[in-house]
Amino acid sequence: MFETAQQRMRHSWTGPGGYGQVLAVGIPLVMSMISHTVMQFTDRIFLSNYSLETIAAALPAGIASFLFISFFMGVGEYVSVFVAQYTGAGRHERVGAALWQGIWFCLPAWVVLASLGLAGGIIFGWSGHAPAIVELEISYFRILSLGAGFAVLGSVLACFYSGRGMTKAVMLVNMAGMLVNVPLDYMLIYGVGPFPELGIKGAGLATVCGTAIPSVLFCLLIFRKENERLYKIRSAWRPDREILRRLMRFGLPGGVQFFLDMFAISFFVFVVGRLGTAELAATNIIMSLDTVAFLPCVGLHIATSILVGQSVGAGLPEQGARATRNAARLGMLYMGSLGVLWVAAPEPVLHLFQPMDMTEAQFLPVERMGVVMLRFVAAYSLLDALVLVYSGALKGAGDTRFVMWTIALSSLLVMVLPLYVSVEVLGMGYQAPWTIFFVYAAVLALVFGIRFRRGRWRDMRVIEEDRTDAGTEGVPGAEGAAGLGAGAMPGPGAGKLAPTVTAEEHDSRR
Repeated sequence: MFETAQQRMRHSWTGPGGYGQVLAVGIPLVMSMISHTVMQFTDRIFLSNYSLETIAAALPAGIASFLFISFFMGVGEYVSVFVAQYTGAGRHERVGAALWQGIWFCLPAWVVLASLGLAGGIIFGWSGHAPAIVELEISYFRILSLGAGFAVLGSVLACFYSGRGMTKAVMLVNMAGMLVNVPLDYMLIYGVGPFPELGIKGAGLATVCGTAIPSVLFCLLIFRKENERLYKIRSAWRPDREILRRLMRFGLPGGVQFFLDMFAISFFVFVVGRLGTAELAATNIIMSLDTVAFLPCVGLHIATSILVGQSVGAGLPEQGARATRNAARLGMLYMGSLGVLWVAAPEPVLHLFQPMDMTEAQFLPVERMGVVMLRFVAAYSLLDALVLVYSGALKGAGDTRFVMWTIALSSLLVMVLPLYVSVEVLGMGYQAPWTIFFVYAAVLALVFGIRFRRGRWRDMRVIEEDRTDAGTEGVPGAEGAAGLGAGAMPGPGAGKLAPTVTAEEHDSRR
């Protein structure tokens, strides 16, 4: 009996889709997200200590900026699925062309995002926040918008490594950005050393620098001779109509889904902010804490998408299903551990955000609301883990339209309309929006879980069918921690032998 239990444990950790592989691919991505979390968390702490007004302004402006970035990032990041499926199918010479289509997409995206910075007055004038806070929001939003292109470009370039399962490179590059951002953030906000005291403007400039560093480092790492030989990373720079069409076909729903999800969260923050400055400050603090749980699980979301994409590209979807189930368990374990901490000891965590110029008595209303809000976060974080992992699996196979429509309908019917009615029409307090947020997460977890279990994603693909084996013989597989390169999957051309259809054909048959 003991030997049987040992064998089961060993089996659960080994092989494609086991815990070992999920962690090998996922831990570097989780660490990458933790580096983003550290940047945001320290940024919020610095701004909280600077003044209550700056922390009240930072989250609405930051979320509004990321709301627009999210659409273009959602499209661009889908390059990782193309890279994963080409890798799984053994068609490594197409990886460079897929990456370049994402790079070409970044150029108009940057122009649009920089132009949106001019609309800050209109966006935050509607918010109903105090005039002093609106002025800070506009300044922060404009700086973030001008540098937003770096965030999109960096996410696309990272796909070259993440799509092949080589996630350690992504981790190291993102940590380099963090090491630049955190001290620069402190110096620019408070005016340390040669830098002037810029407050929230300094936080914006530090954020832009922190996102620019990874883009530069990825370019230096990717465009090398070795990668040209294996992946045509230099010679495939021309627009490829077939890949670009498919990237728009499958990536646009992903971008719309990301945008709508962020819109629902942005609407949530703006509506709660209309209840009062204390409510807005408490919400901003709690949402900043929520990123400590949410962003690392985004790493599992990306890892699941990669592993499912590679398994589907190789015609072995069961390996992707196994990886998804294991990733979901790991995500819930992480979220549950943080939830216990927040429910058991909320006050010490909240006091990290207390402004230096506020007394305990002045901060007490924010603290009391924060304790209640943290209980909501502890509850819906478990659901968030399932939402992220299951949606990542569906997107990795190409089921992006379903994900998009689910997010669209849920955002409107479960989040936006109930929020407006509860706060603006019925005049309910801050607990009503947080209850609605919990229900929103529960609906998404249920719908995505059912879709995944029904298994329609198993016969989808986003890449074109390989009509020739020419040019693929002798090309080594991905040598990263994923172990899902050609060495672990069927060899070159395996994708065309698999009983699968493209996701586009799947949709047309339905």
